[in-house]
Amino acid sequence: MEQVIANSLYLGSQYAMIALGLTLIFALMNVLNFAHGQMYVLGGFVTYTVYGQLGLPFVVALLASAVSLAVVGALVEYFLFRPVMKRSVREESSMLLAAGIAFLLDAIILLVFGEKQRGVPKIVNGVFNWDFRLIMPYDRILICILAIVFIGGFIAFMQYSKTGRALRALAQDRVAAQLMGVNVDRYSMVGFALGAMLAGIVGGLLVTITGVNLGMGGPTSIKAFMMVMIGGAGVISGAIAGGFILGALEAVGLAVLSQYGDITYLLIFVSLMIFLAVRPQGLMGKPWG
Repeated sequence: MEQVIANSLYLGSQYAMIALGLTLIFALMNVLNFAHGQMYVLGGFVTYTVYGQLGLPFVVALLASAVSLAVVGALVEYFLFRPVMKRSVREESSMLLAAGIAFLLDAIILLVFGEKQRGVPKIVNGVFNWDFRLIMPYDRILICILAIVFIGGFIAFMQYSKTGRALRALAQDRVAAQLMGVNVDRYSMVGFALGAMLAGIVGGLLVTITGVNLGMGGPTSIKAFMMVMIGGAGVISGAIAGGFILGALEAVGLAVLSQYGDITYLLIFVSLMIFLAVRPQGLMGKPWG
């Protein structure tokens, strides 16, 4: 039981950070960023390059991932999403654009880094062993703690900073925020950059555990959408709850059904379908319309 709880916290903290970036972008711009998983992968490759190839400290590599993905997110919003959303009256246009960006990032990652699995040295060696009831490598414990710290920092930033308050106002009512003097274009770019930065940080954290490869983007995006749907689209607290719920479901499923292979994810998807049929707005989302 202790092992399942620890695995749930470890997985949930990573998933919550991934979902936070996606739901922030959706709340601000009403855009489902299908390229979110590719941004996660790109963050992992930046950390791999700076930490694994150049030999710089892990903190520097993680900072490089955060800054690089923030820049990518800002450029994507400014040059791609902003013109399309201003000129198009159909929401499908932004969805198709997001899908196109996902394929573009896949192609760029393939050209620059190749398709092979990449990994980096462990940042902490050793294993924590509590009477054989809880066994957890120290690097996973550190990554879990860092993820929880980042989640706490993000919540504090959104709650108490001027930028965070502007982003929350923009998410609640875009027109009202603009009438109150909020620079909608600037804060949309800041929010998109922040969402991409969160994806890059998670990619940088997890490359030390799972490694990174080109094929991780799509599955990561699917999991992020699942977490957002569980918690409620556009609700930050819902994204965090959805991340930890998915982490718990995956940890329990892998512990109980490990001998059956991928049936764990099949049961998770079936459970999600049933849940959404009963409550389509998610746990904390408002009913549509």
